[in-house]
Amino acid sequence: MPKKPVKSAAADAKPKKVASAKPKVKAKPKGVGAASHPPVPLLNPAAPNAQVLDRLWSTILARKAADPLVSHSARLLSRGVNKVAQKFGEESVECLIEAVAGNRTALIAESADVLYHLLVMWVAAGVRPEDVWLELQRREGISGITEKASRPMLLSIAETRKIP
Repeated sequence: MPKKPVKSAAADAKPKKVASAKPKVKAKPKGVGAASHPPVPLLNPAAPNAQVLDRLWSTILARKAADPLVSHSARLLSRGVNKVAQKFGEESVECLIEAVAGNRTALIAESADVLYHLLVMWVAAGVRPEDVWLELQRREGISGITEKASRPMLLSIAETRKIP
């Protein structure tokens, strides 16, 4: 005679609610993460372009010999590369704050300040734009991870490392 299947106690119990396979995701606060920013449109060929940086660099270089009382560039440059670098750092932080806050208009303005102060720092340090453009050209088509791994490890005075 065939045996009857044994009924377990669990089979008589009411079915339990099973958690959804999808985990609940908390909404990110506005302005956090890449998804909160609108897509960046392609470059407009008729819009101003990076040549404005070359003209700005030439203007800053020309103002190096100007009177620090009438030229902001001359005033910055007269204080030396350390103070120029400090000012660049301050402007960079302001730019970061506006980016995190999601304030597009202020980010654009602060970005212009960062670029200006970067160029002032280049003039103070004797760096020409074409030196930087050549380095960017050298890196073109190379993965950022590969390029960074190829750099020699340099120890700084404080022996700190940048975040990868």
